[in-house]
Amino acid sequence: MFYRPEDGHGLPHNPFNAIVTPRPIGWISTRNAAGQNNLAPYSFFNGVAYTPPQVMFASTSHKPDQGDTKDSVANIRATGVFCVNIVEYAMRDAMNASSEMLPKDVDEFAAAGLEPADCAQIDCARVSGAPAALECRMTQIVQIEGASNFVVFGEVVGVHIRDDTIVDGRFDVRTYQPLSRLGYRDYTRVTDLFELARPDD
Repeated sequence: MFYRPEDGHGLPHNPFNAIVTPRPIGWISTRNAAGQNNLAPYSFFNGVAYTPPQVMFASTSHKPDQGDTKDSVANIRATGVFCVNIVEYAMRDAMNASSEMLPKDVDEFAAAGLEPADCAQIDCARVSGAPAALECRMTQIVQIEGASNFVVFGEVVGVHIRDDTIVDGRFDVRTYQPLSRLGYRDYTRVTDLFELARPDD
């Protein structure tokens, strides 16, 4: 099969998201200028640099009460900060609950039954009990092709790691089984690891 996206794929569901998988989930917490907390998951998320450490996430639609984007990007525009919370398998239902398209004045922490905790370096909440959280200062927001497509880049200025995830000096994903997004409504979790040495190691 071959198709050009501009012509359509002819399948019952778009295969693009199923091809680019698995994708880590950035559970993005923000706070608006009035101090209202917001939380939403984004599967167009990744780390992009080591020094200084930097991450990105992309928002690809909009809400009527936020103009050309969604709450997360609108809040980051206003405050310049955000936090990336890492999603563990045990928090899958709360993560999914926080994906609901709610009015901008609704706190998704409360709606999903989650406890917020203060960040150390930025004025933002994070998910209490998450395996890890990355406090970020926004460096740039880039609008890309398509309506309401924005990529947010941030420098990591603070890192929270839950103590039980550190095993023999390493952050061990098997202790919490990170959730990853597949295509459609499908997800998976990491339970097994293997190592490959690079040829020049």
